[in-house]
Amino acid sequence: MPELNSIIKKVALADQFIAVRSFTEKLCNTLETEDMVLQSMTDASPTRWHLAHTTWFFESFVLKQFDPSYRSFHPEFDFLFNSYYVQAGKRFCRSDRGLLSRPTVNTVMAFRRHINDVIPILINKVLGTAAEREFFRVLEIGLNHEQQHQELILTDIKHALSLNPLQPAIFPGDIPRATPPGRIQWESISEGIYELGTDLESFHFDNEGPRHKQFLSSYHIADRTVTNEEFLEFIKAGGYSNQVLWLDKAWAEMSAEQWKRPYYWNESDDGWTEYTMYGTRLLDMNAPVCHISYYEADAYARWAGYRLPTEAEWEVAALPRSVQGHFAEDFLFQATDTSAFFGTVWEWTGSAYTPYPGYSPEPGALGEYNGKFMCDQHVLRGGSVATSGSHIRPTYRNFFPGYARWQFAGIRLARDWDA
Repeated sequence: MPELNSIIKKVALADQFIAVRSFTEKLCNTLETEDMVLQSMTDASPTRWHLAHTTWFFESFVLKQFDPSYRSFHPEFDFLFNSYYVQAGKRFCRSDRGLLSRPTVNTVMAFRRHINDVIPILINKVLGTAAEREFFRVLEIGLNHEQQHQELILTDIKHALSLNPLQPAIFPGDIPRATPPGRIQWESISEGIYELGTDLESFHFDNEGPRHKQFLSSYHIADRTVTNEEFLEFIKAGGYSNQVLWLDKAWAEMSAEQWKRPYYWNESDDGWTEYTMYGTRLLDMNAPVCHISYYEADAYARWAGYRLPTEAEWEVAALPRSVQGHFAEDFLFQATDTSAFFGTVWEWTGSAYTPYPGYSPEPGALGEYNGKFMCDQHVLRGGSVATSGSHIRPTYRNFFPGYARWQFAGIRLARDWDA
């Protein structure tokens, strides 16, 4: 039976490897070569770099670690496509990734094909050896890592092409209009000691554990996310000019960058418009507000008389629900549904990204993946239209700095029990 289980797992992971790698490339099918080399800001990377970096990850942490005979596809790729893994060696400057005209997109795609060919061969070699368990564990980390970069490919290219005066569409087609959501209803959660995080054998990142107990006071959480129309009321009420609503650092950032609206919104003679993956469209008032920073989400919640849920409050409310929503597999990269806890838009929480009690990072370079970013970051939950549905779960912790606006992030409100 153990041998049969190993074979089943081998086939499943081999199929998953092919599926994940293929989906990454499918996301790029409508892009031109010129699109794939753009870097629009330090926080974003060219599509070409994402395609290469995810491939470098498999080469560095899977092939080189488990196949002593393997030789690098190109000796300089370790330097060019390492991101922040200090223990893996020196790295090319992040802000200069858009200056790399070479290697070409074609060369990067050849690199991907090479790794796609040799990983399945290595799966067969490792099966039944002492290294099998650790190999499959690291391979699974690599697959989830690539799914994260699939989302970054979408968010980064949207940001880059939004700066083009032509406002090009990335994908063909129309966007369905959102259904009017009705008034917010409040779900009540009673006080108690809840178990959060995970210790399950199924895949999870190290920052999702260990499982631990936390006391929560009674609270209410909204049954849906905030709409564009509701956020527009905040704008019209002078929300961006009322310093009382903003955290001090948030006010400084917003004032310096002259924010006046969500990132992709504009006001025209025809009314409010929004740049989307399908080009510029009239703003759908019933759709979830999206591309909001933590700073804006916090200011809006304060203006509305509520607050953001903590990540513990969000997780307790989400746990009884099935992971269903609007995800990347739908190939509709525009938020239209306010009702789902999962998919559609990432939801900012009021929690700083810090370790759980008893947290221990992965050993070695892979330990740099999550733990060292537990500073000046805020937690988001739930996934978005750019997240793979197979990648998300109730315990998943995403994190970004408070100023981040180019991610598919929105707002779910909460309030204290007696508020």
